[in-house]
Amino acid sequence: MRLSGRGLRCVRGGREVFSGLDFEVSSGQALAVTGPNGAGKTSLLRLIAGLLALSGGSIDLEAGEAELTLPEQAHYLGHRDALKPSLSVSENLSFWVNFLGGEAADASASLVSVGLEHTAQLPAAVLSAGQRRRLSIARLLGVRRPIWLLDEPTSALDAAGQTMFAALMQQHLGGGGMIVAATHAPLEMSSRELKMRPA
Repeated sequence: MRLSGRGLRCVRGGREVFSGLDFEVSSGQALAVTGPNGAGKTSLLRLIAGLLALSGGSIDLEAGEAELTLPEQAHYLGHRDALKPSLSVSENLSFWVNFLGGEAADASASLVSVGLEHTAQLPAAVLSAGQRRRLSIARLLGVRRPIWLLDEPTSALDAAGQTMFAALMQQHLGGGGMIVAATHAPLEMSSRELKMRPA
């Protein structure tokens, strides 16, 4: 499987964020998107996820599931943890598994993988920032999708959480997945780099 962008142009609020951008990433590979604030790292991920419209260029996925769109084959993990505070940890995860559809994994196993099994029945409102980020990561595991689009994925994670997530990313790549991550911090794994600059 190969994901590529050619001649990408992004305009937001009447301002050109970037233009003429090319990238490529294949199964088993990670692409670290780096650059200063305002360079368009988040915008690039949102374009790939189908959350923004392209102003120019094209994004293509080769050897994916023919009957599914690119966004249906990707997980987008943004800055904000999309959680409902009044629902329990396990109810939040179950909501996302049902909403996203596709091939579901064992929800309790996903919580174990991110070290949240002891919080399963607690309301999400009582979680720390690091625990909320871990729950968002569990969503990546709850429904299997080959492409992970990660925006500052280690934000709010302590050292142990970063080590845990690095291992999960390695497992994802080892299973033929791919990762595109906008990051200021190193991914703690082998990755190619796409440096972005403000327009």
